[in-house]
Amino acid sequence: MVGRIREDSIVEVREKARIDEVISQYVTLKNAGGGSMKGLCPFHDEKSPSFNVNPARQFFHCFGCQVGGDVISFLMKIDGLSFGEAVERLADKYGVQLRREDGDIRDDRPKGPARQRLIEAHKSAQLFYAEQLGSTDAIVARQFLSERGFDQAAAETFGIGFAPREGDALFKHLRQKAFSQDELVAAGLVAVGRSAYDRFRGRLLWPIRDASGDTIGFGARRIFDDDKIEAKYLNTSETAIYKKSQVLYGVDLARRDMARSSQAVVVAGYTDVMACHLAGVTTAVATCGTAFGDDHSRVLRRFLNDHEEFRGEVIFTFDGDAAGQKAAIKAFDGDQNFVSQTYVAVEPDGLDPCDLRIQKGDAAVRELVARRVPLYRFVLSNVVKKYDLDRADGRIDAVRETAKLVASIRDQSKVTAFAQEISKMVGSDIDTNAVLTEVRRAANRRPSSQDHARRTPAGTPPVEEPAPTRNPVPDLRDPRFSIERETLKLVIQHPMAIGRTTSDVGVEDFTHPTYRAVWELVAAAGGPVAGSGDDGWANRLRDAAPDAATSSAISALGVEPLLTAKEADPAYVALHVFRLLELTAMRRIAAVKSRLQRTNPVENPHDYNKMFGELAALEQHRRSLQDRALAGGV
Repeated sequence: MVGRIREDSIVEVREKARIDEVISQYVTLKNAGGGSMKGLCPFHDEKSPSFNVNPARQFFHCFGCQVGGDVISFLMKIDGLSFGEAVERLADKYGVQLRREDGDIRDDRPKGPARQRLIEAHKSAQLFYAEQLGSTDAIVARQFLSERGFDQAAAETFGIGFAPREGDALFKHLRQKAFSQDELVAAGLVAVGRSAYDRFRGRLLWPIRDASGDTIGFGARRIFDDDKIEAKYLNTSETAIYKKSQVLYGVDLARRDMARSSQAVVVAGYTDVMACHLAGVTTAVATCGTAFGDDHSRVLRRFLNDHEEFRGEVIFTFDGDAAGQKAAIKAFDGDQNFVSQTYVAVEPDGLDPCDLRIQKGDAAVRELVARRVPLYRFVLSNVVKKYDLDRADGRIDAVRETAKLVASIRDQSKVTAFAQEISKMVGSDIDTNAVLTEVRRAANRRPSSQDHARRTPAGTPPVEEPAPTRNPVPDLRDPRFSIERETLKLVIQHPMAIGRTTSDVGVEDFTHPTYRAVWELVAAAGGPVAGSGDDGWANRLRDAAPDAATSSAISALGVEPLLTAKEADPAYVALHVFRLLELTAMRRIAAVKSRLQRTNPVENPHDYNKMFGELAALEQHRRSLQDRALAGGV
């Protein structure tokens, strides 16, 4: 029985696992000032970066979708791990020896093999396959690589291997390394018929790695004529760690140069990625046995830091044949996923990057990418070329088909520019306005998703749409609460600086219910003084949060930069703490004045005089707080 991980081990993992280092394996982060870093959120689509990471506080928070937390919760969210799995993975990476409490098993333990075991199985499999590439049985595999210009060094760089032709060579090897049959089946490495057998047999193998470099699957190329499976390529089936729609081959090697150059080159296959990288195009990636889709776009955008403030470029390489043109149209349909400019690189002779490198050398591959043309121009011109433009009806048909493509784009600001391009391609008698008219007609003919959703069978009563839900509390960033927010940022980020200055602060000083809940957690933990010198201060508060809103607020307050370019000096602290107390005094003054107005001094002279004295004392207290705020707390 495996006991629950001890709290001191969890604390050690949080201390040693650098949150910026972990998150950088999934998101390109840029310095945002004030000790924070910023990038595009991996949990929702956005055009401008709102995902913040504070390495000093070991916190992340997205101000777009409100997801936040520490390094453990990030891994849980991004990779679908349980708490224990996330801690175990970080402990393995950062060399933390986990200690457990005997008995006391967590309810959220994974039902199947833990993710780390599947990763370890793939790591062992990759090493085994790479070793087999040097065997006598792998001569055909080595010839295949040599004929395409890939030497032993290239094979080692990309981790290429060979699957023996025997039916269970890998299975026996991994069983000797203490992997169970269930683990190997769950990993997609082994299948079971009458007995267990290897998924890949007699094939050349490319390890498919995630952004962190962990092998999560394989791509297998047919190299023997007597291979009973005729498919040229086989890929690992969907598993808990391998989702083909979210994986890009080569991203582990390309992601840093993608971030540096803000460029990504999307090619067709494994050998094309190899050819590009070896030729100096080190931003090349490829899909794994599936067409390039929306999920692939999201992966690229994270590493490109693709947003309005810093546009990059995505370059697709397609064959010039019908299949290549079809792929280009599909890419054009997803063009709106990117803020970056999209391009197409097509070799005039129809050669893919691998064949181009073989026939014309590395420089030709680099030149192919440099000669890129805008994706929209490539797609529209290919459509126009299908028609005889010497005929009037041919020109009209060309306009109608291209108009359908333009009508499908979501960015309406580009429609006029595309219409102008079509007008130039088709001929002078087709002006831009005529094209725009056809685009509008095409758009009107397209059924909207809203209309489709409301379509119901005859006689069926319409379903009433639920009334929009109202946010029960005001926006945390409402200017009315700016002093409360900045004060709590100081409490969470700089507990040592704010120290005992908050000794007079109480829960009544916070008017927003979420900020009040945050302060209650601070008070229960012993006040800001308790956080002095405690690197786990913010995590302790977040772990004790009673609800998701409070937890999210703490992560946001932990990463958001202070509203000053200077350090959190005593003057800045005093300005906010005493201003917070002054606002409370002003609310009390307003309440006393309201009671005074409702009190008759003749009928109730005692109460009236008492309140008048109270009002005078509050006014004096308010002025004192104001003076202390301006004097820096002295």
